[in-house]
Amino acid sequence: MTNNRLLNTLDHLISEARNPASIQLDTLDARQILELINKEDHQVAAAVAQVLPAITQTVNHVVNAFNQGGRLIYIGAGTSGRLGVLDASECPPTFGVSPSMVIGIIAGGPCALQSAIEGAEDNIHAGEEDLKTHHLTAKDIVIGIAASGRTPYVIGGLNYAKHLGCVTVALSCNPDSTMAQLAQIAISPNVGAEVLTGSTRLKSGTAQKLILNMISTASMILMGKTYQNLMVDVKATNKKLIARAIRIVMQATSCRAEEAEAVLQQTNYEVKPAILMQLTGVDYTTACKLLTQQHGFLYKTLNQQ
Repeated sequence: MTNNRLLNTLDHLISEARNPASIQLDTLDARQILELINKEDHQVAAAVAQVLPAITQTVNHVVNAFNQGGRLIYIGAGTSGRLGVLDASECPPTFGVSPSMVIGIIAGGPCALQSAIEGAEDNIHAGEEDLKTHHLTAKDIVIGIAASGRTPYVIGGLNYAKHLGCVTVALSCNPDSTMAQLAQIAISPNVGAEVLTGSTRLKSGTAQKLILNMISTASMILMGKTYQNLMVDVKATNKKLIARAIRIVMQATSCRAEEAEAVLQQTNYEVKPAILMQLTGVDYTTACKLLTQQHGFLYKTLNQQ
């Protein structure tokens, strides 16, 4: 009976439907397969555009959570879980934030990033337990990610987060899914059936990646983590990033490389105070104080000078 219910559920999911355009997929040559995948991928950005209001609402809640000392927590399984972990792991080096500010949780734990953990996504209690391990509070915002919108692990996590009073978001590719009905905000881009039936690492995964990029990037911009379109809170932890830090100071101040490196050496390669020092002539201690007064927003700090 359980299998019959699941089969019936899958029959009604857009992400599990057969794509008429790819019925003869196994008869195509390499170029034809690639052209077909590329053509289908063109639908993804348009589908994401249709759910921008829900993404906007989510970003506003994320920023509010950050301002209240809360965290952004992604929870998912399989491809969806990996995408959440990927987005979370990119935030510290890109925006200079603590690894605890944006967290990615995947069913089955870290081992599931490389290998499928059989049955992990079917455990409805594990999602709750994993959130408890991270000491979830009502100040946090939880985004459940599952292309199908029916993954038990994610549903369990969203139920627990909702019970605590967290803002909850469901990111799936099936409108009116179980997750979409459960969460406070539903982001449900309709990318249509996959080229390879049910392989949601394709268009569905691409849509999820685009949306996660939007959520984290827009939220960080609204937290003052950029100046113009420059990553001024980037952590210069290797040779490439040190060179990038120098280039950012040069681009923001129109100074020479030697000047940029000299001022960065005074800040231990913190880009944001280096730019302020270069543009205003203040010392490092004063630059940090002025930035703190403007909650880290460099353009607001410069406007006060």
